[in-house]
Amino acid sequence: MSERRVCGVIGQPRATQRYQASEPDDEVGLTAAIIGYATQYGRYGYRRITALLRRDGWIVNHKRVERIWRREGLKVPQK
Repeated sequence: MSERRVCGVIGQPRATQRYQASEPDDEVGLTAAIIGYATQYGRYGYRRITALLRRDGWIVNHKRVERIWRREGLKVPQK
C-alpha cells in the first residue's frame, strides 16, 4: 500500500512520516563546556552558565542549556 493512501486513510500528514530529527553539530562541544563550567563554578545554575556561554561566544538558548543540564544529571548543591 502506498504512503499517500495510508496517510490519507488514517488522516495523518505525510510530512510527519518523512521527518528525521537531527542532532546539532556542536552538541558535544556545548555539553563539554557546560560540564566544565558546572565543575568550575559549583554554585552556578543553568541560567548563569547560559550567560557565561553567551559571553564566550556560544549562540545558545537557556532552554537548550537546561535540557543538557538535566540530561547530564547536573544539580546545584544545597547550602
